[in-house]
Amino acid sequence: MLRVRRVMGAETEFGLSQPGNPRANPMRDSARVVDAYAGPRGLKSSQNFWDFATESPLADARGFFMNIADADTSQLTHIPQDDVEAQYLANVVTENGARYYVDHAHPEYSSPEVLTPRDIVTFDRAGDLVALESVRTLEKSAEPVNLYKNNTDSKGASYGAHENYLVDRSTDFDDIVAALIPFFVTRQILCGSGRVGIGREGEGKGFQISSRADFFEAEVGLETTLRRPIVNTRDEPHADPAKYRRLHVIIGDATLAEPATFVRFGSTSLVLGLIEAGLAPRIELADSLQSLWDVSHDLSLTAPLPLTDGTTLTALEIQERFYSACLEHADPDDSATIEVLAEWRRFLDGLSTDPKTLADSIDWVAKLVLLESYRSREDIDWDHPKLALIDVQYHDVRPEKGLFHKLERAGRIRRMTTDAEVEAAVINAPDGTRAFLRSVAVSRLGEALVAASWDSLVLNAGAFGVVRLPMHEPLKGTRELLADRVEGIETAEGLLKALGVDRLTVKND
Repeated sequence: MLRVRRVMGAETEFGLSQPGNPRANPMRDSARVVDAYAGPRGLKSSQNFWDFATESPLADARGFFMNIADADTSQLTHIPQDDVEAQYLANVVTENGARYYVDHAHPEYSSPEVLTPRDIVTFDRAGDLVALESVRTLEKSAEPVNLYKNNTDSKGASYGAHENYLVDRSTDFDDIVAALIPFFVTRQILCGSGRVGIGREGEGKGFQISSRADFFEAEVGLETTLRRPIVNTRDEPHADPAKYRRLHVIIGDATLAEPATFVRFGSTSLVLGLIEAGLAPRIELADSLQSLWDVSHDLSLTAPLPLTDGTTLTALEIQERFYSACLEHADPDDSATIEVLAEWRRFLDGLSTDPKTLADSIDWVAKLVLLESYRSREDIDWDHPKLALIDVQYHDVRPEKGLFHKLERAGRIRRMTTDAEVEAAVINAPDGTRAFLRSVAVSRLGEALVAASWDSLVLNAGAFGVVRLPMHEPLKGTRELLADRVEGIETAEGLLKALGVDRLTVKND
């Protein structure tokens, strides 16, 4: 039976600006943002704190490695940089097991691994508080920095809000691609964040559903910052490669509305379950990229998308087919799965009758209602510069400035979390994954933690020497398995002993 539970995580690259200084160095400011969070909390921040030893960003899921000579420098995340920018490549592992670092001239928060969409909502939102704390600290400096949870600067640059899902390695990658293309092309109606302007630089008048759609140029590919593909092929599982494949999704928008984040991750996890079981609907778009752009530009949600068999389907009809397949095969006794299906159903019903009824749940709808109200009041067209400013201001992480936050406080955006839950998630790891062990190491070991990554800890452990502790199984190192064993442990040597590691084992490894 189909269940929504799987290992998943969210990545957010924040847009940033230094008020009054358009020529500010974004790499330097991104490092200042990360350090502003790390410093007051006593967290280690340096380029070398992340353990790059097991990273392989040039591995392609289609069965080959990209030649390093053919790769854009932005893809070489496994090679510590040695140029003049190296001083700005800050890396921090936070108390909750997340990664906060500089990625392509943006500060990025990568959530700890979780198992359910509800936990994604909580720990993704915890990242917003991490970003906010950086902003608050820098407000006291001579060079304050503002952060925005969005995806484009409206000047032709786009930055990511990525998703990660572990899938069964035995699943044929061609089957993954075939099902995900029509799903991702149309998923934006559920979780687009909306954008003023058509085209990469917003040169066309109007409003569209997705902030990212115009920036995609390929169906399938390894790149993430150029020639962006609908399905990314990076084969870097950060886990046991014989058991897992990590699907690295780069096509989503950064969602602020919690129900949209919930449906974004929940529906995708269920569709991946369909694919693993060989039960996904067979839908082949005639021109996937054109359909992607058409869906984003069609606020009526009625655009016919041509299929290879000569027929057409709308985005809503394609989503209905995926939803129906998930409903048919879902475990009726799994409450997390049923909750995702119910919310997905609510979204589809609202979009098919009156999208404005979902202004409390989907960012593109909330933003459109806000902008239309302003346009009507001021009698202005979509190319008025004030609308672009409102668009950006929707995403400001500061509660007193961000329009999303003002709508939410006014009760016009639904919440699925509480402030207390999100604040707790900033300092506590999720229970069900190895993030708990990573959190223990960060919170207790101090300088003895030499480096860390998703699947390793590098420890300076006294008599053991410097040890790389592998963590290839995401479902081990959990609170349930380790909380009692590591109670009171404050040293790296003590941690290794609590985990059952002895010096002979280390020597043989």
